[in-house]
Amino acid sequence: MKYIISILLLLIASGTLKAQEDYTWWNEIHHWEPGMPGWRNWLTISPAYLGPNALPVPEVKRGFLTNKSEIELTASNHFHSGDPTQDLSGRAYIPFAKGKIAIEMYGVLFEHYNYTTEIRDERVSRDKDGTGYAIGDFYFSTLIQLVKDRKFPNTMFRAALKTASGTNLEAVRYADSPGYFFDVSVSEDLGNAEHVLFRPYGMLGFYSWQTNDELNLQNDALLYGLGADIEKNNWRVGASWSGYYGYKDNGDRPMQLNAEVRKDYGKKAFRLQYQHGLHDWMYRTVRFSFIWKLNPVE
Repeated sequence: MKYIISILLLLIASGTLKAQEDYTWWNEIHHWEPGMPGWRNWLTISPAYLGPNALPVPEVKRGFLTNKSEIELTASNHFHSGDPTQDLSGRAYIPFAKGKIAIEMYGVLFEHYNYTTEIRDERVSRDKDGTGYAIGDFYFSTLIQLVKDRKFPNTMFRAALKTASGTNLEAVRYADSPGYFFDVSVSEDLGNAEHVLFRPYGMLGFYSWQTNDELNLQNDALLYGLGADIEKNNWRVGASWSGYYGYKDNGDRPMQLNAEVRKDYGKKAFRLQYQHGLHDWMYRTVRFSFIWKLNPVE
């Protein structure tokens, strides 16, 4: 508890100091003069010009719900030559209605960043030294099982809301704007997990978020993903390709490759993930998660 309080006090103190900062240096670099639009209008609210957690590609779902609640704690390291970032995030997954509906809540609890002068100026950041801490946006989603264990592929619908709880807009870590997305995911199980199970899956949906463009306040994007898993006993190994395609073409078309290994044992599990940015999100991310599984729903 003392550690958490210390972090919160540090974040508050950091925000106070930045509020008192002299931004003459920023005005000179970007040739800003009194009478011009405010600094928020100079930012580009897209994944290519924000931190790695600001507008991430949503996780590709696999077309079905599990019947056990989960609490997950994740440590991530985002490798980038100009913007190395570390964070701690959390997730809660709660199914009900006999496993046909679930809610999921997740977000970054604490982020540390340290980017270069080149990244600072490219993103029009007002954080002079490019070093600091932030709290991330939180997401709330509803998942509905449409079809499962029938001749038709497993099919699931997801609708999610992104809050504007992220801090440090002046350091372009988060967008300080709401958003939402929804998608349908499908999968087909071939074989069984006791021997070897192969599961191809896909996702298609829509992603939208608010920007600072006074003429077009909303950016809309096609959300997509394809992947496959192999399961044997309590091990799962998978890989996927995912992204979304915004209509403004201002760094709003992130694309990435994902790899994952998960091991379940008893009421616990661990997950190791790797994400490799291909376009408009140029990070190499390693995540390690520890998962607590609760009793299954009736």
